[in-house]
Amino acid sequence: MKAFLGIAGTLLVIAAGYYGMYRGWRNRQSRQAELAPLPPAPAEDTTTRGVEGVYVATTSAGDWMDRIAVHELGVRAAADLAVTDAGLIFHRQGAADVFIPADRLTGVRTDRGIAGKVTAEKSGLVVVTWSHDGRELDTGFRPRRKADTAALTASISTLIGAS
Repeated sequence: MKAFLGIAGTLLVIAAGYYGMYRGWRNRQSRQAELAPLPPAPAEDTTTRGVEGVYVATTSAGDWMDRIAVHELGVRAAADLAVTDAGLIFHRQGAADVFIPADRLTGVRTDRGIAGKVTAEKSGLVVVTWSHDGRELDTGFRPRRKADTAALTASISTLIGAS
């Protein structure tokens, strides 16, 4: 009987933890509900593939722990990041693609972490700063190969300078 009560108590604590996380995510979504939907990706660029890696998350600029929960921006997924003349396109697996128009890009840098991912090396993530609906946002991307980081950062910098 003690074993059953111990197991039941443990399962209850785990269920309460998951329920708390679910409620927290839903509350975050309701607080961010006013954020406008993202622009659709240009039709001609939907097949463009770029650097393989992981789309980590989008956060409020300057606050690497304030994850954006609406419009699937907080969903981590394997992705390809394509840099085109129109902007950046994150082709995500299991989540909607994210398109950032070139004229909304304001900066790019490498960093150690963003909500949901912290790397051992100082420049493991490519973080793109952009504006949307009057808010400054940071989007983190972790290239699969470390050698892609510098080239990706340079191509995004060039795109920002051309806009």
